[in-house]
Amino acid sequence: MKKALLFCSLAALGACSAAKDDGSSAARASRTPVAHNTVVECALYDGMKKEATQLTTVASGTEVQVMDTIDAYFVKARVTNPAGEAQVGYMYRSCFGK
Repeated sequence: MKKALLFCSLAALGACSAAKDDGSSAARASRTPVAHNTVVECALYDGMKKEATQLTTVASGTEVQVMDTIDAYFVKARVTNPAGEAQVGYMYRSCFGK
């Protein structure tokens, strides 16, 4: 009886974790960048550290494509410069307001 209960418990846990793995990878693969306008002038950085290099300055009201929300302070963003080249980097979340 104990072996059957243990087997059923392990099988149920395995099914739950397998379903979670399938759903999260499918949802992550279907994400697309979301366009947002900046509310203040901000910089696009090549990293999320104090020593990060500034790639470009983004003017207030510029459309930026947010690709991912990295953490509480930064988002990964794609910006198209006036020459038409796309640059990918990191921006502070406060650049976008709420």
